[in-house]
Amino acid sequence: MNDAGSADRFDHGGFDGEDDPDGKNGPAGTGGFDDKNDKRDEQHKSEQQEGYGIPGGPANDKGNDTGQGPDQPPRIPMPRASVEDGGGPLPTLEDLAEAAAQPAPLVLEHRVLKSLLGAWALAACSPDETAAVEEHLGDCGSCADEALRLREAVGLLHQPESLDLDPGLRTRVLDGCLDRRPPRIPVPGWAAPYDAEAARLDALLQDIGDAEWHRPVRLRWFEDEGPMTRRTTVAGVIAHLLSVDGLVAVALGLGDPLGDLAAAGPTPRARTEAYWRTSHFPPNRSVRSPWREQTHDLVRTVSFTSDSGPARPAVSYGDFELPLRDAMLDRAFECWVHAEDIAEAVDYPYEPPAPRHMHRMIDLAARVLPATLAQRRRTGLATPAHGRHLGVAGEPGRSLRLEIEGLGGGEWLIPLDSPAAVGSAEHEVAHIALDDVEFCRLTAGHVPPAEAAAGQVGDREAIKDVLFAAASLSRM
Repeated sequence: MNDAGSADRFDHGGFDGEDDPDGKNGPAGTGGFDDKNDKRDEQHKSEQQEGYGIPGGPANDKGNDTGQGPDQPPRIPMPRASVEDGGGPLPTLEDLAEAAAQPAPLVLEHRVLKSLLGAWALAACSPDETAAVEEHLGDCGSCADEALRLREAVGLLHQPESLDLDPGLRTRVLDGCLDRRPPRIPVPGWAAPYDAEAARLDALLQDIGDAEWHRPVRLRWFEDEGPMTRRTTVAGVIAHLLSVDGLVAVALGLGDPLGDLAAAGPTPRARTEAYWRTSHFPPNRSVRSPWREQTHDLVRTVSFTSDSGPARPAVSYGDFELPLRDAMLDRAFECWVHAEDIAEAVDYPYEPPAPRHMHRMIDLAARVLPATLAQRRRTGLATPAHGRHLGVAGEPGRSLRLEIEGLGGGEWLIPLDSPAAVGSAEHEVAHIALDDVEFCRLTAGHVPPAEAAAGQVGDREAIKDVLFAAASLSRM
């Protein structure tokens, strides 16, 4: 009976449409809850239209659907435009992840940004700091002015420089050391240019590779009326310097690097040709060691040698002689000129000598010019002095003013008619102006005489004679 009653109650629960003739419980299979469900569906649709169920909508304000309180932000914030505009596609998870990965811009105080200007000018800031500083410079005029000044200052710190050292660096370092501790046997001032130029050339040779010792070099000099050239190699140039420096070594009582080859002739050209001719193989970098040792021996020896008095040694070049101090200047000049030849062959930057050393070299050339001019006149290579007043020894005579511009330059009055005469401003008949390096290249035979002078005023014949005499100072 209980079972039947249960069945009756079950059947009358509205799950069978046959037991509901009035249709109050709805069609079969609906369970009799259709009216209530319809009302809930309508209420749910109304709530969706009013924003219910959307994060931030009324349902969320009551804590419905999302389970969040009224003050809690949504778990996944939606773009405001999608809520306000109600249109457009919603962002994907990839878009949200990319937006979350982007760091927020760095916000710094004014004093911090100002302290970063120096690092910003040196490009030492982090990317975030750089962006913050540059954004700040668009709004702050004082910081923008300071940043401009710092950038200009940084530009001065990065000037392009030559790969070669300053030619005066070695002299300054030695002077600083010698001021603090003077040597017991100092190097004479007239030997300092040779010491410096030999050291600079040795530094160049140390930097070049084995193959570069065989690079072709063309030696140039001026002879009689025209230029002369001789083809050799970098090693051949050092062998040439070794041979000619040996003339000074012989005058000082040191060994001759040529040995038995010295009998080939006393002139620089004869000695060099003998060395090249008798070498079993072309000279290579092995020639650097004897040349370097000889330069050191020369500097040490002249430091103990007096270049004045009756025991003064003279250096013979075959057809002329030079006092020891002038011979050392001559060798310093040749060392610089041939170092430039080598540097040009191996594409190595090379600077002129220190100005005070270059001044000594130019002074030697100016002092030798009158005798050279007289020699050229005797051989018919210069304008004869016939019909002109010949200079008297020790007396002023016709003169040419030689003006050498530059840190190593100066002015010299060259007597024209006699090497024994005295240059005089009152008897000046011509004026030549040249750059210091240009004049040195003229005397080395690297510049044609007709193209050397930057300024010429006065007697044209006198100017031509002096320029050609300066070029003829050169030799192989």
